[in-house]
Amino acid sequence: MSGGAGLAELVEGAGILVCCGSGGVGKTTTAAALALRGARLGRRAVVVTIDPAKRLADTLGLGSLTNTPRRIDGDWDGELWAMMLDTKSTFDDLVAKHSADAEQARRILSNRFYRNISSALSGTQEYMAGEKLYELHEEADFDLVVVDTPPTRNALDFIDASRRLTNFLDHRLYRMLMSPTRAYLRAVNLAAQAFVRTVSKVVGGEVLDDALAFFGAFEGMEEGFRDRATRVQALLVDPATAFVLVASPRTDTVAEASFFADKLAESGISVAALIVNRLHPRFGKGRPEADRARGRTLAGSALGSLFTNLGDLRAMAEAEEATLVELSAQVVPAPVVRVPLLVDDVHDLDTLARITGHLFPTG
Repeated sequence: MSGGAGLAELVEGAGILVCCGSGGVGKTTTAAALALRGARLGRRAVVVTIDPAKRLADTLGLGSLTNTPRRIDGDWDGELWAMMLDTKSTFDDLVAKHSADAEQARRILSNRFYRNISSALSGTQEYMAGEKLYELHEEADFDLVVVDTPPTRNALDFIDASRRLTNFLDHRLYRMLMSPTRAYLRAVNLAAQAFVRTVSKVVGGEVLDDALAFFGAFEGMEEGFRDRATRVQALLVDPATAFVLVASPRTDTVAEASFFADKLAESGISVAALIVNRLHPRFGKGRPEADRARGRTLAGSALGSLFTNLGDLRAMAEAEEATLVELSAQVVPAPVVRVPLLVDDVHDLDTLARITGHLFPTG
């Protein structure tokens, strides 16, 4: 089976496609193209970017995207939607969903400590990405959710975020922070009092008061967050979720892709497809050395310059293919799809359609 045919089967059968890779390899464009292919297959597809940059909106020729999916009209049998993750809005919605009542939600949403962690705490963006993914797949009835992740190592955080939240809710530090809100632990011992005084000196009394007030307001919601995190974890390792590795034929991006494939394997996840963007064309089966030799023979003529250029281009194409040999072997039996270097950047649906033509050459 060709790489394009294997990728086509993946888009037709998967429920979630997660596009991973280092920055600048065409990951956002690839994610949009996969969602477009899903819409052409009659599926209700949405592409969501975790990256706060405007690349996805630019790729689709849109002015902007928000945390709410936006439908894009076009000549396809299915539906194409797109959105950009807003971490704080997603966190706010999750708090409202798991609060016992409106008053508990109000106390949390108005808390200064919460307002800080909901937008600035390390790992919050990745956890909320998993939450939004679950919402789109399970509650919004999309047939296909395509995720455009941040650069590679942040994408790994996206995979682990739900597990880390579950571990934190079970951690002794979290239980200690919650202790002032529980009747059987209200009598704080002398050692704990000393700890609180030390922390207050470091971070400030108001910050500590805000944090304790937040955890007090949060009491009773742990189980809802823990259950949701567990569901997100299960969704990421579900057979209907596939990870698509995106790379370009540069040594550094291939090394990043290899690193990510290893990390996925450690989590028991296989790469479902490898897409390599911006490859130079091969221009037939000739040898670079022969072309360059002919160029030297015809030196000084226009034809000689053309043969020299042909030899250089063939040598470049061979070097790029050599760079990909080990990575291609590493992801076997995943299909490997090659997308050539194009003259124009992708900036609307018409130019995006050219990418889908290279990803799925059989139509």
